[in-house]
Amino acid sequence: EAAARVEEEMGKLALLEPASPEFTVSRNYLDWLTSLPWGVLTPDSYDLRQAAAILDRDHYGLADVKERILEFLSVGILKGRVSGSILCFVGPPGVGKTSLGRSIAASIGRTFYRFSLGGMRDEAEIKGHRRTYIGAMPGKFVQALKEVGSANPVIMLDEIDKIGASYQGDPASALLEVLDPEQNADFLDHYLDVRFDLSKALFICTANDFSIPSALLDRMEVIRLSGYITEEKIAIAKHHLWPRVLERAGLKKNQLVISEGALRHVIEGYAREAGVRNLEK
Repeated sequence: EAAARVEEEMGKLALLEPASPEFTVSRNYLDWLTSLPWGVLTPDSYDLRQAAAILDRDHYGLADVKERILEFLSVGILKGRVSGSILCFVGPPGVGKTSLGRSIAASIGRTFYRFSLGGMRDEAEIKGHRRTYIGAMPGKFVQALKEVGSANPVIMLDEIDKIGASYQGDPASALLEVLDPEQNADFLDHYLDVRFDLSKALFICTANDFSIPSALLDRMEVIRLSGYITEEKIAIAKHHLWPRVLERAGLKKNQLVISEGALRHVIEGYAREAGVRNLEK
């Protein structure tokens, strides 16, 4: 279908004057159509031990969440392709939802693309503008595929609970087609006007709470991240936060030492939130 559309557009372009505005529109359209990764897939790494090691390296604790992710990956190995369900991590700020997405991409060897839906009000951001408008562009998903150069990336939709609605349209409803494993095999972008297969991509959403439209929530598999207990926070502080804070302050490891007692005092007295951002501050 896409090849036929390209041929048709090339025939049209041959008859146009290079100086006419229509020429530029047609040229841009052809650029977009031909730069998309049609059928270009990165090979998945199906190694559960390696996936478990990467998840453990990047995150301390969260045993039940990691187990669920590994189950998801093992089903993908049995099927021969990791796709099908849309994962949604729900939990308070600072518990590592976004970084879990990065770890999943690293553990199966796929390219990672993240964009935030916070405050997005225009559905054209998702479904693209029609080509008749000046400055028309495809939606974010088509842009993501062009940028990563493969048809099976891990696409993270951050802050899906903060998506806005306005008189311009409702982006949450526009997401229904993208996030439905039954429908996204022939996703139609208004700008491209050619169906593209999004079913090979793995979508991961993050949210702070369940204020997500019910029709959208229904299409996702929710994994809850509740937060960390004191012992987990101490381990995270030692292995992840303390080296990062030292580096940020320009100090060497031997210039400043913090005892476990002091860490425990800070955690129990001042940083009792679910995540670890306050603790890092």
